[in-house]
Amino acid sequence: MATPDDRRYTDQHEWAMVQGTDGTSSVVRVGITDHAQDALGDIVFVQLPAVGDEVVPGTPIGEVESTKSVSDIYAPVAGVVAAVNEALEATPETVNADPYGAGWLVEISVPGEGGDPIGGLLDADAYQAVVESS
Repeated sequence: MATPDDRRYTDQHEWAMVQGTDGTSSVVRVGITDHAQDALGDIVFVQLPAVGDEVVPGTPIGEVESTKSVSDIYAPVAGVVAAVNEALEATPETVNADPYGAGWLVEISVPGEGGDPIGGLLDADAYQAVVESS
């Protein structure tokens, strides 16, 4: 399974990738990993937070429902939801087909100048070790 090294990961199987910064905040795109979508099976519904919702790391911000189960999506960073992937409302299976691309879930605006808002998360190798140990 793919684990791209251009983003960071949580032990709850979310990925996070900085999309850009404007000097006062960073935009972090979030999705679930290839491992997570594979374990879930066919995704049939995605519930996402509303734009403007404040999120706290490690707390649920939505759900992914598959033919097997329902799983929470956890915020990897603190901030405000800046965008949601509205295309998933009509085509939730996109998360299965392209979890690291078109199947992204939300974008979170993380306040703060400079720095790395996702630096505290797992790199690809560390995440892979989590997957292999479970």
